Amino acid sequence: MIVLEGVEKWYGEYHALVDVSAEVKAGQVVVLCGPSGSGKSTLIRAMNGLEGISAGSIRVNGEDVQGRGVDINRIRSRIGFVFQQFNLFPHLSVLENVSCGPVWVNHMPRERAHRLALDLLAKVGLEQKAGAYPNQLSGGQQQRVAIARALAMNPPVMLFDEPTSALDPEMVGEVLSVMRALAAEGMTMVCVTHEMKFARDVSDVVWFMDRGTLLEKAPPEQFFDCPAHPRAQAFLSDIRRH
Repeated sequence: MIVLEGVEKWYGEYHALVDVSAEVKAGQVVVLCGPSGSGKSTLIRAMNGLEGISAGSIRVNGEDVQGRGVDINRIRSRIGFVFQQFNLFPHLSVLENVSCGPVWVNHMPRERAHRLALDLLAKVGLEQKAGAYPNQLSGGQQQRVAIARALAMNPPVMLFDEPTSALDPEMVGEVLSVMRALAAEGMTMVCVTHEMKFARDVSDVVWFMDRGTLLEKAPPEQFFDCPAHPRAQAFLSDIRRH
């Protein structure tokens, strides 16, 4: 579903991504973890063209996301992306936020799009909030609306960039429960997260990054019980100590 080959990213003199190569199979849940500043968000944003790359290639569902002359808006419409800060349209109701993609991009009839939106809001437990506006919702509710909005485009893959980092601790669980349900349904997912219990319970593969380099790719039980790379060992040791 996703193929990364020799991906490099420079910001001036700063080497943000260093020769990253990896694959995500259809139906897999990959959790991308590592210390702050390790390149995780840069990498996941490059997967749908929000960040350009300096070298290498990224293919999502067979399409070269970073190729010359690609219709990046068309490609992005097929990749679900959930941000840290929700990025809902404040002037649109919850129902309109979820239905706007199908209406504006896919030219779906508005009534049909609204039915789809209501089904997806029920899926994330928020059908009763369809008429509310983002500023009337908690952070956890806003993030669940953002997930429903991404799902409305029926993407074959979902990308999550630290979806719980802006939430109060008591709201984290409600968002993770929706992500767990998506994983159980077989959705292909790549998640940048610091939620290590979620990573251990839900992921098929854990990718560990530091200083722009993908240092380890392992099943969760192997990564958490017996990490191979010394930097991963130190990272997990710090987490356990705190």
